Amino acid sequence: MPQILDTALDAVGHTPLIRLDKIAKANGFKCNLLAKVEFFSAGGSVKDRIAKAMVIAAEKEGKLIPGKSVVIEPTSGNTGIGLALACAIKGYSVVITLPNKMSLEKEALLRALGAEVIRTPTEAAWDSPESHIGVAQRLQREIPYAVILDQYSNVNNPLAHELTTGPEIIEAVVSTPSTSEHPSSGKVDVLVAGAGTGGTVTGIARAIKKTHNKNCIVVGVDPKGSVLAGSGYNSPSDNVQYTVEGIGYDFIPDVLNFEDIDQWMKTGDEESYAAVQQVMRQEGLLVGGSSGSALSGALRWLQSDAGQEIANTEALNVVILFADGIRNYMSKPWFLQIALEAEPSPLAGVISGILGKEKTANVSVKLTETPASTPATERKPSATSSLSDPAARSTSPQIVSH
Repeated sequence: MPQILDTALDAVGHTPLIRLDKIAKANGFKCNLLAKVEFFSAGGSVKDRIAKAMVIAAEKEGKLIPGKSVVIEPTSGNTGIGLALACAIKGYSVVITLPNKMSLEKEALLRALGAEVIRTPTEAAWDSPESHIGVAQRLQREIPYAVILDQYSNVNNPLAHELTTGPEIIEAVVSTPSTSEHPSSGKVDVLVAGAGTGGTVTGIARAIKKTHNKNCIVVGVDPKGSVLAGSGYNSPSDNVQYTVEGIGYDFIPDVLNFEDIDQWMKTGDEESYAAVQQVMRQEGLLVGGSSGSALSGALRWLQSDAGQEIANTEALNVVILFADGIRNYMSKPWFLQIALEAEPSPLAGVISGILGKEKTANVSVKLTETPASTPATERKPSATSSLSDPAARSTSPQIVSH
């Protein structure tokens, strides 16, 4: 029964598991394709969960001192937003170090929540003093009472998902009855999730394999240009720069446990953004780029020799983690291209005929990226963006159908 929540932190998590029936049908799959949609969380992403967990744990351990502590975190954005949200509520100052390639929307949201934001060169290696990690470490050494909660090594990162995200997925699958329209094995048979720090896929995998289905197949998704999947999955042609945000790294974070992941899929930017457009147009879910990576990785795995048996088996449940929503990326060239430069629909031609025009008006958009080579510096946003509000939080424990 709905109740009044004390703070926005109580609205973290509890996100819905939604059927992707149209996409499954379009690909000829007999299995159930299900999305754990994390943009319904209070801060708009799956990283809200670890931010809340890390702050609460640090308070219990005495690492955070009310009125004194300054929380510093190197991040690709979403963990920073979750921390800024938590610290706004709890009264801590926040400093976020953020690579230049990350979106303007993320910086604007961080500043709106009261955080200080330092941009760093995207191309800086993780162990360089100029990287977002290196700059955060320098600031931690020189700012009194500064604390880096460190999502890359903090045990509360995977633990948050083992204790919340995983059990939510299990509960939704188990509590949704099998029907003739939607037969179900009653189990999570496959989990597909992108890897950034690796905490999300590691923690969810542990929850499922320890308490629910030890035979669940866990597929990690890693962008081409990242090293997380390991040498067995990386080829020389994969050594490219990628623009997808929130997944992939040039080092292996401590919280990523390879033993919890059975297989990996490498994905490219183009297929990821095409998948974003597909899930928006067919399923009405306004997801971000890394969700497109997870979807495209899942589809290719299900079409591969390794996944075909799963794809062709009725009642099996394949869960895909959608980490965040499009709110954070609405000024990015890839989104503007799929939103404003898509092929005109047949209806557009009908409208043109009715209005007596040769064709519908096209919106001209200048697609530019933030330079990736500027030095680490604190900068104010140079332009405003139209940012969509997070969707209302769902409290349903079952799989949601359209």
